[in-house]
Amino acid sequence: MTELVLRADCSRCAGLCCVAPAFAKSSDFAIDKPAGRACPNLGDDFRCGIHDRLPEKGFPGCVVFDCFGAGQHVTQVTFGGGDWRRTPGIAGPMFAVLPVMRQLHELLWYVTQALELPAARRVHPRLRAALAETVELTRGTPEELLALDVDARRAKVNPLLQKASELARAQAGGRRPDHRGANLIGRRMRGAALRGASLRGALLIGADLRDADLRLADFTGADLRGTDLRGADLTGALFLTQSQLTAAVTDETTRLPQPAVSSSR
Repeated sequence: MTELVLRADCSRCAGLCCVAPAFAKSSDFAIDKPAGRACPNLGDDFRCGIHDRLPEKGFPGCVVFDCFGAGQHVTQVTFGGGDWRRTPGIAGPMFAVLPVMRQLHELLWYVTQALELPAARRVHPRLRAALAETVELTRGTPEELLALDVDARRAKVNPLLQKASELARAQAGGRRPDHRGANLIGRRMRGAALRGASLRGALLIGADLRDADLRLADFTGADLRGTDLRGADLTGALFLTQSQLTAAVTDETTRLPQPAVSSSR
């Protein structure tokens, strides 16, 4: 399982993320769109006609979405290269399978990230087993995927990811702030000492984290829309996705994890 598999390749997908989900007119989307109806910006080639102008056109929600490669897997593997336009009969199952596959691919991304943490080596054997089991699930038929209890799979793997996080963050030493699930929307935290902090599931929308020390902080599922990370030190940050960084405010003074998270497109 290579990182490339967990990176979206829109050229090999039938535009599933532009059709399957519903959009609600909001600050993230300029229009209302029901589930299963193609976005009007989707071209005949399954590519977005305004991809390079999405924020300006009122679609920032599309910019920060990442399927972790689930779209092309559903198109090329689960449905053998078929698409919903040429074979309308597969449209319903194809759209229904996408969110299931996305959750599996997201889980695989987190597990592969955990396997790259030397400090978490003692849980690597169990993580490798979880990786193999999850990969096998992605190879299921549409019927098998739709019957899958994804929550149960996440409940089995998440404790391993949390343990890997704890082992890695322990390298920070000293007190490690715990902001799991915290509502930090708009919070002024400029220059905050958050080295080794847990920010799992934290709401950091519009928060000011300029110049903050975020080394070895865990960003699993954190909402970073509009979070100001200019001047922040994200060296060694854990489970930080490209879509999270895209949603945040960064510049050349933001110190990113090395190696930096990969592009989602």
